[in-house]
Amino acid sequence: MAHNKILIVDDDPDIRDVLKLILSGEGYDVYEASNGEEALIRLYKEPPELMIVDYKMPGISGGEVCKKIKADILLAHIPIIMLTARGEVQDKVRGIDEGADDYMVKPFEPVELLARVKMIMRRSSRDLDANPLTRLPGNKAILDEISVRIKNNKEFALYYIDLDNFKIFNDIHGFERGDRAIMMTANIVKEAVGELGGQESFIGHIGGDDFVAITLPDKVRAVSERIIVGLQNVVSDLYDKEDKKRGYIIGKDRSGKEEKVRLISVSIGVAVRKKGSPLDIADMGRAATKLKEEAKSKQGNNYMIG
Repeated sequence: MAHNKILIVDDDPDIRDVLKLILSGEGYDVYEASNGEEALIRLYKEPPELMIVDYKMPGISGGEVCKKIKADILLAHIPIIMLTARGEVQDKVRGIDEGADDYMVKPFEPVELLARVKMIMRRSSRDLDANPLTRLPGNKAILDEISVRIKNNKEFALYYIDLDNFKIFNDIHGFERGDRAIMMTANIVKEAVGELGGQESFIGHIGGDDFVAITLPDKVRAVSERIIVGLQNVVSDLYDKEDKKRGYIIGKDRSGKEEKVRLISVSIGVAVRKKGSPLDIADMGRAATKLKEEAKSKQGNNYMIG
């Protein structure tokens, strides 16, 4: 359970101590913030699997922290338990309205707290269909996101992002280095979409080295180019000195014949849907896939828009 990190946010050090004692005793990795500002800073440096946040705090309140997290595509998947004082019904209602996944009334029973923490973590992982490596939303969430935008007749750009030459790299260097490549890509995509994609952007992980993103149509070139530059800047870190010097690795094709394989690059296909377009979810998926394959047919890092 060492990877189940929980961030406690409360201005009362006694409450933080009690929560840490209870949760650490169950094997959770607990860290703390004494106010909303500190919590938001720590979130980006070390995202948790769950947050426990006091509703009433000086400065940025728990409700405001919750709203900021749920509005951020990089953080919105993190579940939040809101702490409220006994009898403060309006705080409970506001906390849920502002995006909290559950609430606990102070003082709380340790047994109930632990039960709620375990339930929220199970439900979050199941409902988000999150990828276990990157913690990004998976296939169900991706389909739901596209469906809602089509239903609401919104303009959007659907990206299909795929690494080139990843399979042979993974076969040669093993799953640990392969996972590093996937996490590196996930972070590059999150940064590019988060900074340049505009409001209501979305990132998902289909599986393996395949990612999906959604942004506003006018952000496509900037986001795609940022992803490519981001990968170019770090991809050499994945390779041995000899591989980097050669500029390729030696692998085997399906028949077992040795072949020279270029270093990992990225291919991006982007299908754009305008308002009033008849394109449905299947059409958008096919279009993005076709454009990605066109980009992949060229050597190196490329993106295609259609």
